[in-house]
Order: sequence, then structure tokens, then C-alpha cells
Amino acid sequence: MPNIKSAKKRVRVIATKTLINKSATAELKTDIKKAVLAVENGDANSAEAVKVAVKKIDKAVAKGILHKNSAARKKSALAGKLNAAKA
Repeated sequence: MPNIKSAKKRVRVIATKTLINKSATAELKTDIKKAVLAVENGDANSAEAVKVAVKKIDKAVAKGILHKNSAARKKSALAGKLNAAKA
């Protein structure tokens, strides 16, 4: 454990930010899973679910939770599944 006051504060701040990032990541994963399930089950609102997931992915990139290339890969996979289901 740190002894210096500023180092103690950094530990507290990092712990808080870690919790925020973990909750955002969990929410993102949930929305992606919902979109994938909607597409696989052929739901009528699957396009809307994919749209919501893509929006969450873009927000995660803006907040620095996801890398932009990782986000592009995830969005591309969702779009591909949606297009394959439509065809």
C-alpha cells in the first residue's frame, strides 16, 4: 500500500474508474448479446436491437472503453449477421 497522500488518492480514483468501466463494459456486452440473439431468432425488431448495440459500441469508443478497431470489428460482425439473416 502507498504511504504518500497523492499515491493513496490515485489508488482510490483508479478503483472508482475501474468500477465505472466494468459496469459500462458489462452493459455493452449485454446489449451485443441481445442483438445477436434477436438476429439469430429472427425477431421483427432485430434491426432495432443491432442499432442500439452499435450506438452503445460507439459510445464506448468515445469514452475510451473500447479501441476503435475493436469497435469496428464488433459492428461489422453484427451487420454481417443481420444481413445474412435478411438474405
